[in-house]
Amino acid sequence: MSDMTLRTEGVGKSLGAFHANSDISLSFAPGARHALIGQNGAGKTTFINLLTGVYEPSAGTILLGGENIIGLAQHQRVKRGISRTFQINTLFPGLTMLESVVLAICERKCRGTVLSCTVFQCREEIEEDMGLLASLRLEKEADALTRNLAYGKQRLLEIVLAMATKTRILLLDEPAAGIPAGESSELFEVIAQLPRDVTILFIEHDMNLVFRFAERITVLVAGKVLTEGTPAEIAADPRVKEVYLGEAEHI
Repeated sequence: MSDMTLRTEGVGKSLGAFHANSDISLSFAPGARHALIGQNGAGKTTFINLLTGVYEPSAGTILLGGENIIGLAQHQRVKRGISRTFQINTLFPGLTMLESVVLAICERKCRGTVLSCTVFQCREEIEEDMGLLASLRLEKEADALTRNLAYGKQRLLEIVLAMATKTRILLLDEPAAGIPAGESSELFEVIAQLPRDVTILFIEHDMNLVFRFAERITVLVAGKVLTEGTPAEIAADPRVKEVYLGEAEHI
């Protein structure tokens, strides 16, 4: 277990008498492409919020590289390599892609004086910025205002910003939400090409995308882990078919 990038042991979150998550013990190996699925209200986003420090667990332990990170603030977890996207993006609409990513890189480097100069004076950061944008096929939109980008491009910008922090764990909360069906596969194809030193855990309701891109899948039901396995194992599990996939759904 020592080589696992991220691990939870008996993690739970209770809100009064309601148990949003209960006894979740999961491990995510370096470079994992892991999907978290379940019906609405199954506790998927709550689990992401526990990993990132939005919530503190009522029980259990969260380990990152062997370090117990419970009690660390959200920004401290980012510094340790955990980044996320949200169901609804939280970007700066009046900044260009290049400006947004340069600022993220400067924050990572603790360059607090960046605001005393223009973004275009940050040549080293711009070079890194353009490399990140190119890795997600966004270099042609570097000078476009965020508000003018297609929504799928905005979702990719969120991922670039996470990558700018030198993230080790990338948590994607429904990255294809709000994107036209025809563009979702393109988005995930770009995500699939991210470096293998980045562990990816994603929540997604489109089962075609899940079974196409995930290497392992965890199924949550009522805040608990029902089962975990490869896509083939999950597709064949009668319990999953009964509670989530449906007997008639084609995979």
